[in-house]
Amino acid sequence: MRRIGSADLMVGIPSFGNAETIGYVVRAATAGMVQYFPDLKPVLVNSDGGSPDDTPRVAVSTESPDYIEKIILVSPRHRLRRVSVTYQGTSGKGTAVRALLEIARELNVKAMVMVDSDLRSIVPEWVELLVGPILKGGYDFVTPLYARYKWDGTITNQIAYPLTRALYGRRIRQPIGGDFGVSGDLVQRYLELSSFDELTARFGIDIWMTHSAINEGFAVCQTRLGAKIHDAKDPASDLGPMFRQVVGTLFRLAGLYEDRWLRVRGSHPIPEYGFERVVSPEPIDVSHVKLLDSFETARVAMREAWAEMLAPEQLERLDALEISGEPADFLFPAELWVRCLYDTLAAYQSPGADHERILAALTPIYFGRTAGFITETLEMSTEQAERVIDGQARQFEELKPYLVDRWRAMRAAES
Repeated sequence: MRRIGSADLMVGIPSFGNAETIGYVVRAATAGMVQYFPDLKPVLVNSDGGSPDDTPRVAVSTESPDYIEKIILVSPRHRLRRVSVTYQGTSGKGTAVRALLEIARELNVKAMVMVDSDLRSIVPEWVELLVGPILKGGYDFVTPLYARYKWDGTITNQIAYPLTRALYGRRIRQPIGGDFGVSGDLVQRYLELSSFDELTARFGIDIWMTHSAINEGFAVCQTRLGAKIHDAKDPASDLGPMFRQVVGTLFRLAGLYEDRWLRVRGSHPIPEYGFERVVSPEPIDVSHVKLLDSFETARVAMREAWAEMLAPEQLERLDALEISGEPADFLFPAELWVRCLYDTLAAYQSPGADHERILAALTPIYFGRTAGFITETLEMSTEQAERVIDGQARQFEELKPYLVDRWRAMRAAES
């Protein structure tokens, strides 16, 4: 750091077990810095969370122009020492990203790009698309606009996008997209905030970055990146812990910033950068049966927790959902999901609330709604499914008075 002194542009790559893909990401990112910003002093930083494979070694050994400095950060448990320095804290994506932010602040960068290490669709132009709005347009936070397969990004589609839109009135389509542009001013503000916690240190980091940027008054835009092709996860098998970390962070920030969103009504689009791209995202497989099994099991195992956090009418409606027959016959109305989520958001803020228990109880309801969404969109194209997602987001807005009533009743009971 002392030798480098300062930099104008930084690309940061948080990673964990991405030895097969990170080399490609490094090559695309360095090519983008060279091609689109030849007059800026660049640096590339890989912040690794203790990968069990050779991810940091691949990152440092991937060929790139000599004048692009590389910094490899690893967690204390990693053995790679000759080409790296260690960071402290919980081993997780959020901690890795916070290390990136600290590096960016110390180098006094004008702009920082953060990209995921499992990307297979990144091209050099992504650097310009994520940095251009900051250096040319005066924006502070740039979020991605992707074409994603209809069943990819279920946490985004079922909660992060529609709830961000309803709470704060901003139609940010990918608030947890993982690939962002951040101004130097916003880097500084992120590191001043006291809201970074244990959930944020893991997979809560993306929603924390987005909602903090909105609520701290920074200028936000979206940039068109084309298709996102990455190591997609099956929501039935892989997304339970991530869901709880993302949603826990989102709920906590809603409590912190309640004075900002309680008075918001409706939503508006935010500026977009780059050209429209017509692309076909890569299909992914999901386990419809496993989602339903998890939901059905929870109707017994989680009933007590559900009764504590849901209004009686929502609990009755969950009980009435029919699971007999084929998975393709299962229906879970979006309107019911919105009310369940709003009930849970209010319950989460109650004095003495057991946050871990609430998030664990909400997870199988999310599985149920995801299964219902799959049923709705089985015969649809990704473009048609996007209209279903948008329709659900409008329902989040239309039912916001229900949330406000539940929230104010909770606050009244608290006092």
